[in-house]
Amino acid sequence: MSTPPTYEVPTEMRDFAEKSVDQARKAFDSFIGAARRTAETVTGSTEATRTSVKDVSARGFEYAEQNVNAAFDLAQKLVRSKDVQEAMQHQAEFVRSQFAAIQAQAKDFGGLAQSAMQQGAERAKSVMQEGADNARKAMEQGTDAAKQAAHDAQDATNKATH
Repeated sequence: MSTPPTYEVPTEMRDFAEKSVDQARKAFDSFIGAARRTAETVTGSTEATRTSVKDVSARGFEYAEQNVNAAFDLAQKLVRSKDVQEAMQHQAEFVRSQFAAIQAQAKDFGGLAQSAMQQGAERAKSVMQEGADNARKAMEQGTDAAKQAAHDAQDATNKATH
């Protein structure tokens, strides 16, 4: 039996292949780094949203407690009223004060909602911009690595043929 001929891979070709793998790894690491930074930014945005929801929820419970306490105060006043006229006066005062309280509460909730939405929009814009910037940088690094690999391949080919 004859042994098949052995072909030795030129050193330049092995060096080129090794550089290409290293450059591809660097490009991939850059891309993964950009993706991780974007994910961290999104997580921060989620935390900000959670804080806003927590604030709105706490304020809602606070207002509910105030409104229920006002209703109990009215009930106590009604029970202690000496006549119908006094009871009607307490009822009228309650309606006026609750109307003012509900207007103030609605205004406060509106401000909280507007602030939360504005912060969310600003954060989303920031996340999107950062993600786009990171993706562009990763793409540029990948393009640079590909150009360098092509240049190295041309050099290796030239060396191998001369």
